[in-house]
Amino acid sequence: MTSESRRPGAEAVSAAVPRAEQAVEWLAARGEVEQTFRAALGGLPDERQERLARMADVLQATARGLGPRAAAVWAGVSEHLLHQWLANDADFAAAVRAASALAVAHAGGLGPSQNPATVRVVVVAMSGGVPFGEAADAAGLSTHRLRRLWRASPTLVALLEAARHVRSRRPKVYVPSSYRPRKPGRKRSAGSFRLVRRDDG
Repeated sequence: MTSESRRPGAEAVSAAVPRAEQAVEWLAARGEVEQTFRAALGGLPDERQERLARMADVLQATARGLGPRAAAVWAGVSEHLLHQWLANDADFAAAVRAASALAVAHAGGLGPSQNPATVRVVVVAMSGGVPFGEAADAAGLSTHRLRRLWRASPTLVALLEAARHVRSRRPKVYVPSSYRPRKPGRKRSAGSFRLVRRDDG
């Protein structure tokens, strides 16, 4: 990142590190936490329940004022898959429109740079290895605007540094098993199977 000399003072950044690392660890652990909750019920992974959980995340992000691309990052799904859901599931599309209307009604004139949900999207994106500029774009910010926020906020500096440190543990992006291509050079044997409960319809 350029203009490192204009970042907040080292002492202020150091003071923000513990909370920033805790927040980033919490975001990174969400998938494992959800799996633990499912394991408590003693069942196999269920595609329908997984999809509904991701849809609920999209609705939460939308109600927080985020657009489709940012909501997809928030929910851990590809933007392409989100648009498929919107095109093929009328109830979900209606719920997203309602969540968007709720956000507009209660926004109070706040833009993306004043929305804490935007910071979360930047952190999630950068935790997954997305560069600074692309993370800003995904969150609906210009690179210049995000850099201005970075220069003014020790907490944001600490958050983005913590996000870079977890890049090697890329967060899983949800892809339905039916969409997942086989690894090159590997064939599924005739007798192989996966222990996953599939949708009935």
